[in-house]
Amino acid sequence: MKQVSIRQVAELSGVSIATVSRCLNNPERVSPHTRERVQAAILATGYSPNSLAQSFRRGHTNIIMVVLPSVGDPFFTGVMRGIRDELEPQGYSIIISETAFNTLTADEVGAMLVSRQADGIILLASVFPYGPEVLSQARRNAQPIVIGCETLSPALSSLPSVHIDNTAAASDATRHLLSLGHRRIAFMTGKTTSPLTRDREAGYRAAMAGAGVVIDEAWVVEGGMSIEGAVAATGTLLAAARPPTAIFCANDEMALACLHALRQSGIQVPGKVSVMGFDDTRYAAISQPPLTTMAQPAIEIGRQVALRLLSAIDAPATTRHEAVIVPHHLVIRESVAPPPA
Repeated sequence: MKQVSIRQVAELSGVSIATVSRCLNNPERVSPHTRERVQAAILATGYSPNSLAQSFRRGHTNIIMVVLPSVGDPFFTGVMRGIRDELEPQGYSIIISETAFNTLTADEVGAMLVSRQADGIILLASVFPYGPEVLSQARRNAQPIVIGCETLSPALSSLPSVHIDNTAAASDATRHLLSLGHRRIAFMTGKTTSPLTRDREAGYRAAMAGAGVVIDEAWVVEGGMSIEGAVAATGTLLAAARPPTAIFCANDEMALACLHALRQSGIQVPGKVSVMGFDDTRYAAISQPPLTTMAQPAIEIGRQVALRLLSAIDAPATTRHEAVIVPHHLVIRESVAPPPA
């Protein structure tokens, strides 16, 4: 079926194309008699305006793009809930772009900024592939960007962000293991290119140094923030000359995979090896054994990120660029105990 054009509506109603457009976009500027003629022509022709094109002409789309590393990560389920809770009542739709941890390029983000397919962008990527070019694109197009969960690289420190203090949180988790008597504590990192991973490793190292414990570098292994990577990393730790009595994983997904690998190897948790996670995702409480983990408030992070973006869209001149630091807390369950005698 051939698409009916706005020109046909104008011809049938005996008005200009501009008048039809005003009837659709600013009806209060058109007389009731003219509006009735245009409405009758629309009904007669079956004309349906292209709302996306209208939005582009007005300069806004009521769409927010959210960039996240993995739609399957349970932590981001909570963050997305918080984002939706704030954006949807304001009439915004959300589109999601998944980086698969490292595939989204700065050029792709820049293309979204230039085309203005979204009124704003929320970046939740825990491996951060963006650099100064994204910031320059944002400034050039006056496009709001807010970063959630991720610790900022220096190049992007001027962008508003919401996250926990990852260094302090990892240090607190490590100190809990130290307080139970552990000294051979391993740290399973995520992607080494991630500022988030580096901050959590820095917190681990600071707590170990504060306790006077020399770290065997064989205890620091990369798990890639994935199940497969964590299983392989657990095997590496078990094969070490001085295997750890506790394994602190940089996220819960790796911790759950670590629990599985230890169970498959016949190693008791926490009798032989303790396991600590990070995030407190919904699966942590029902793992075997239930996972001790450092919790970050996913829903609250999502809400705060969305509120900051809405503020940047509505009043860009008053946008605050300092980071909002939300609290973390330790959740103690059954995967951690004192080391074996």
